Amino acid sequence: MEEENRKIGFIALLLIIGLGISSLFIWLFAELAEELMENELRFFDNVIISFFKVIETSTLDTIYIIITEFGSVWFLATMSVVIILLLWFKAKDKWGILFFAIAVGGSGLLTWLLKQVYERGRPSINEEVDAIGFSFPSGHSMGSLIFYGFIVYFILRSSQNKVIKLTSFIGLGILIILIGTSRIYLGVHFPSDVLAGYIAGTIWLILCLLALEWIQWQSNSQVRPVNALRRILVSSFKSGRQKLGR
Repeated sequence: MEEENRKIGFIALLLIIGLGISSLFIWLFAELAEELMENELRFFDNVIISFFKVIETSTLDTIYIIITEFGSVWFLATMSVVIILLLWFKAKDKWGILFFAIAVGGSGLLTWLLKQVYERGRPSINEEVDAIGFSFPSGHSMGSLIFYGFIVYFILRSSQNKVIKLTSFIGLGILIILIGTSRIYLGVHFPSDVLAGYIAGTIWLILCLLALEWIQWQSNSQVRPVNALRRILVSSFKSGRQKLGR
């Protein structure tokens, strides 16, 4: 019973931390969007764009054109099918498949909705690097953070050794950053678009992972989460009252 309470307490703490981080990022996105509407992001964008113009080379052009494809719709959609098949035939992870599909599919819908709300024009239009439509937030940045972030989650939850887990975390983290910077370097997104994509992607990823963890725990535990949490809170409240009454 005590061991079960520890697990419940850990899940509750994880849920509170996750929701707290999501709330923080929602506030950050709202602040960024407000500054966008008030045209206060121009200096921030111009400074970063100027830096990327300084480092432009033909070699870097080629490298970034390749990198940006790792965040494209066609690539993420294709790889999502591969991941779903692996989860189905190898891991038999039905909940992982469901929430992975919700995370990736939902990110596309959320990106489209946000673009329609803010209707920010792009620095330039280039169909060759999948750059059409509105600019804010960056779909490549948001989509890649959610897709590769979920892959990192699967790897961290697997039985792989610590070296593979750490290497995957660092490697995919760098790839996410490179995809975002590729959009700035290629001139199809403002830096604030990329930042907004990362923020919105983090919010959606955390919420999907929290929901997945909650469902998996509920499915694998004989203790009902809501009842267990209520029991812990009541017990803590009574214990606190007893201490105050001494």
